[in-house]
Amino acid sequence: MDSERHAARMGRWPVVLHALTEADGTVSELDRLKEQLAYLRFWLGIAVVAEISLLGWIASTPETTAPRLFTFGVAGIMILGIGIYMLHRKIKRRTKQIRTL
Repeated sequence: MDSERHAARMGRWPVVLHALTEADGTVSELDRLKEQLAYLRFWLGIAVVAEISLLGWIASTPETTAPRLFTFGVAGIMILGIGIYMLHRKIKRRTKQIRTL
């Protein structure tokens, strides 16, 4: 196998990376924006799952939990909500950037 195209135990992964690069070795702007968008969506999904889990915990144990812990939970819900909103706005901006290319 050609050592330039294949690394040991990596299969065809270097070929995929090679296909994403242009002649000068840089990744195109569209591919970069798509990768950023996929990464942002991944973290948005994690944040939404964390928010839903925290909401479920707060809803199921309001009487039995310590007041301090309950306060931290409510603060966490608000912080996660703000983070989700900010990630959503960033995803919208990236989508608009991709449309203009």
